Amino acid sequence: MSDTTTEAAAPLQPLKTWSHLAGQRRRPSEYEIVSTKLLWHARGSEELWEVGGRQSFMTDWYARYRDNSAVKHDDWNTFRDPDEVVYRTYNITQDGQETYVDGLLEQYAGEEHDHSLSEAWLATLARLYTPGRYLLHTVQMASSYLVHIPPTSTIGNCAAFQAADAFRWVSRTAYRTRELSRAHPGVGFGEAERRMWEELPAWQGFRELMERTLVAYDWAETFLALNVVAKPAIDEAWLRQFATSARRSGDTLLALLADAALRDSERSRRWTAALVEMMLLAGNQPILDEWLAKWVPLGEAAVSNWCAELPENPDATETALERMRAFRSQLGFKE
Repeated sequence: MSDTTTEAAAPLQPLKTWSHLAGQRRRPSEYEIVSTKLLWHARGSEELWEVGGRQSFMTDWYARYRDNSAVKHDDWNTFRDPDEVVYRTYNITQDGQETYVDGLLEQYAGEEHDHSLSEAWLATLARLYTPGRYLLHTVQMASSYLVHIPPTSTIGNCAAFQAADAFRWVSRTAYRTRELSRAHPGVGFGEAERRMWEELPAWQGFRELMERTLVAYDWAETFLALNVVAKPAIDEAWLRQFATSARRSGDTLLALLADAALRDSERSRRWTAALVEMMLLAGNQPILDEWLAKWVPLGEAAVSNWCAELPENPDATETALERMRAFRSQLGFKE
């Protein structure tokens, strides 16, 4: 019998929910606990999906468009939303935002605002505003793709809230379409939007931009096309410049609704800037510049075509383009 004493194994300590954050030597924040490392299919396994194994469509898709993206980083899990938004705080914040918008709609409806609008402006709304729910829906769809395809949950969460923002404004635009159709049944509100979206020359630049964005399957290219080019184009044209025309045409309600929507866009731009900075620091400038060379002309053409139709706003196109270029410059891109 050996006289060597075998030491008893130390009892295992149970893992805590946030054990992957234990190295920071402080209690994790609510944001860190509910937002980080949530993607079970982004943990290096060769068989990501239970159905189909290594030869499955889903495994191939994620391997090609996420894991083998041209944009690289040593650890995407270090990305953090600058605003640290979680589901709970998003709902609290946007409940207040929606209450504000409800108040605007109720007040202006009580004042019979829509009956005060000129025939010329009503025609503009029918051509350039109410078909916008199709445009916003493409933003919602592209953002939803980013929820599913990114390499880390902290990026996907930001995209989820961005998709929710787009859905809210799709709903508000549809609501305004119905209000306008009741006040002015002969103009065509609620009847011709799809035809306008598909055929009106002013919309075709945005249609091409967004349809191409929806098939830019590499997750990083989708992000760049949507958040660096397409959304800023929509923000500066369909929201900001349209608001300017609206104020000059007596439609204060539309202008205030646009201002409210731009608050969501500001939050979107903050996380966009944080992710672009992360990409650039990792040495991805050449591929991002190459992609921008493809996407920027589409975004600028969309803005030029659409803004050219705005009344009472001769500087709309140049102002929108300048603001888009300034945003890209702030992100670290050179024109």
